[in-house]
Amino acid sequence: MKLSVGSAVPARTLTAVGDGTPVAVPDPGAGPDRLIHLQFRRFAGCPVCHLHLRSVVRRHAEIEAAGIREVVVFHSTAEELREHVADFPFAVVADPGKRLYADYGVESSYRSLLSPRAWGPVLRALAHSTVEVARGRAKAPSFFPDGGRYGLPADFLIGPDGRVLAARYGEHVDDQWPVDKLLALAREVRGVRA
Repeated sequence: MKLSVGSAVPARTLTAVGDGTPVAVPDPGAGPDRLIHLQFRRFAGCPVCHLHLRSVVRRHAEIEAAGIREVVVFHSTAEELREHVADFPFAVVADPGKRLYADYGVESSYRSLLSPRAWGPVLRALAHSTVEVARGRAKAPSFFPDGGRYGLPADFLIGPDGRVLAARYGEHVDDQWPVDKLLALAREVRGVRA
């Protein structure tokens, strides 16, 4: 079942892949204005996902200054993820059984790659990934990733009370919130709440 604005998400503590740090979602202890941007991505090493996440890494200080905590979920094992996300400055969570995906209504579909809107981003991401792998800066993804290759992305902005403040279910592999959209949404929901 897909979530919408106003839906309540159950409180849970996830585990960050890198150092095993507990990650509370929602996080009421972080303060009344602290939001969580919960991102659902595809598999470890997904070229499109990693190209998008590099933009998040570059602007992470700005995102943090806006009172947003990034939490990114992949449907890969922790072992697969570690070598792909070791330098990410935010929590990355492994969900190989796709339990979180099911709880949040995040789906898989062949249209993730077959949509014509995805073709340009896929080609750009593959070119970038190929160069990074050739230079030894990245590891190639598994040919048969856990959970398959047809996952759709999703983004949720969650308040400290566990309410969904904004939600986006992607229609293809590159259909996610860019950083500017995330920051605008955070300003908008804070304006509505004030």
